[in-house]
Amino acid sequence: QVQLVESGGGLVQAGGSLRLSCAASGRTFSGYDMAWFRQAPGKEREFVAAISWSGIRIYYADSAKGRFTISRDNTKITAYLQMNSLKPEDTAVYYCARRLTSGAAMSSLATYNYWGQGAQVTVSS
Repeated sequence: QVQLVESGGGLVQAGGSLRLSCAASGRTFSGYDMAWFRQAPGKEREFVAAISWSGIRIYYADSAKGRFTISRDNTKITAYLQMNSLKPEDTAVYYCARRLTSGAAMSSLATYNYWGQGAQVTVSS
């Protein structure tokens, strides 16, 4: 059984930075893609960023480009999301997710079959 646990969320002022981590247990992530999604109150869950486990393919939502960086450490079996220049509209619960490497769009929520329970990120003005 695979478990994903997010950490690193919290409260930060606009313009500040946070680094989210997603640690895995139970199995290795070999051959799997990792992604970050977020969900604000009253809104649907939306794609933020994704990375293939090899690191060859990386994809960002338009809202994240230039500000967020996704990375992974296969030795530690951990994925990261570095978030800079945070804005109040970034406030949401952030979820890490995993899927077996696929030709489907990396932004497709439905293709990810393992999910963490989320980390709250709150950005004040």
